[in-house]
Amino acid sequence: MRRKLMSDTVADALAGALARHGVTSIFGQSNPTALMLAAERIGIRQILYRTENAAGAMADGFARVGRRVAVVAAQNGPAATLMVPPMAEALKASVPMLVLVQEVPASDRDRNAFQELDHFALFAGVSKWTRRVDDPSRVEDNVDMAMTVANSGRPGPVVLLLPKDVLQAPAVPPRFGRRRDLGAFPLDRPRPEATAVAEAARLVAEARSPLVVAGGGVHLSDAVEELTALQRLAHLPVVTTNMGKGAVSELDTLSLGVAANVTGQGGPAHHHLPLIQQSDVVLLVGTRTNENGTEGWTLTSPDATYIHIDMDPVEVGRTYEALRLVGDARSALSDLADALAGCDLTRRQRAAESLRHRIATGRRRRADEIEAAVPFDAQPIAPERLLRELDELLVPDDIVVADASYSSFWVASHLTAKRAGQRFVLPRGLAGLGWGLPLGLGAKLATPDARVVAVVGDGGFAHVWSELETAVREDLALTLIVLNNQVLAAQGHAEMAAFGQTTTGIDFQPVDHAAMARAVGAAGIRITDPDQLEPQLKDALASTTVTVLDVVIDPDSFPPVRAFDRHADRIRRRPRTGQPTPTSPDHPKG
Repeated sequence: MRRKLMSDTVADALAGALARHGVTSIFGQSNPTALMLAAERIGIRQILYRTENAAGAMADGFARVGRRVAVVAAQNGPAATLMVPPMAEALKASVPMLVLVQEVPASDRDRNAFQELDHFALFAGVSKWTRRVDDPSRVEDNVDMAMTVANSGRPGPVVLLLPKDVLQAPAVPPRFGRRRDLGAFPLDRPRPEATAVAEAARLVAEARSPLVVAGGGVHLSDAVEELTALQRLAHLPVVTTNMGKGAVSELDTLSLGVAANVTGQGGPAHHHLPLIQQSDVVLLVGTRTNENGTEGWTLTSPDATYIHIDMDPVEVGRTYEALRLVGDARSALSDLADALAGCDLTRRQRAAESLRHRIATGRRRRADEIEAAVPFDAQPIAPERLLRELDELLVPDDIVVADASYSSFWVASHLTAKRAGQRFVLPRGLAGLGWGLPLGLGAKLATPDARVVAVVGDGGFAHVWSELETAVREDLALTLIVLNNQVLAAQGHAEMAAFGQTTTGIDFQPVDHAAMARAVGAAGIRITDPDQLEPQLKDALASTTVTVLDVVIDPDSFPPVRAFDRHADRIRRRPRTGQPTPTSPDHPKG
């Protein structure tokens, strides 16, 4: 029996289709107005953002944590262009997002209508699929196709272009009714080929020193339980990428923590580098083997045998020729564990005790070196002191998000994933600045009962100050920690390491971020004394309002970037604004 369409216009039909897919809110700024009015009539809330690029990051955080597609809407033209950066991050990081963009009427196209733009060309590089809704009888088809493309295979952003005249046209009931909810991901869970799984199990069982590298795909697939089961069954050491942080508990005796690009002195995996580099069989799970995730493709040996689990067949073998286990991570890990259970695991069992001892020794050496090297009582505050205080207060269900650059590095290297599946949302797809606060807002909207902490630098925070008002208006109680060092530190330190001098575009004027927070109705606390950290963090985490902790940190501190280890003294000689620029013996000033 054909379902009766209870809608008057295309906008009503579109809103109804979104509701069927579990959409309860749209990140929007009024346009497309006909759709927003129709959506609000049936109870879909509009989350008003201040800038489109921040809205896309909110949608990103909502999807990553809520594991359902997020919907964001924008005006045509300039507003649409601001959606490109967050869509690029989502595409690289495999995060589904439905972007609804207003389009000029067909009668006005190619006549320089107001804010007319070729949106197909605009989104060509950042969308999996872009379509224009032109046929009133195909509205539900269009929405279902969008949801299917966004949430199936390798998830990612998709676009529906909505002409103003079509939205207000009478709805036409579809010939074939649609009832399914396609809003969650992964939409499908394909399994890898059985003989490949059996071969992978044999390789792992017989390996001298196997290693698992877990990426963000483990979280996207909700495969943390299966990964932990495999780790324990075969006594496998697991190291993660930045986006894979939390894929296993970092308290587990077989966990190495994040390696990626934080393997320098003081990094979680610094003393595990020989173990990583000597591994003869490397199992890659849900990782695109990108530059940052592999320390420039130097972490593992070119002589190792690689096994790669990934939903995207193009990523498998991209850099490391591998035994191909193409499929959903949860399905693949479950099948691999079943196959391993039938193998002789004597070699793995015999190696387990010495392996755990080796990992524990590396952890102790790291802790001792950090204790000796970091001035924990100094002012300005050492970032390691801040992160240590925060780590002691966080519980396994807390969610931590970070901005790109140093904020992600500090979180990845100095906070602990206290259970498998704890979420640390780090924007490492393209790693653009300005993601931290809106990612946190999206995560909080997806999980309103969870405590959410956002760690941002003052450089990245400046991109999205305005969204503090959004947080206050939406009553989103999260803790925002600003690492205030008055400098684009990652850029400045990289320039000092490479050239022995910096450009002039590094240092900022002093900014009181706490005062800015109070100006929009949030709580704002400025922290300059390390002894203030514990009580202020406790109060912020317990607060029912948005709290900004403006922490004045040492501008010469840098996270464990391995490339910086040999240039530490040079980096710490970086001049401040108004000081003469030093001449490097290696890079003379020209």
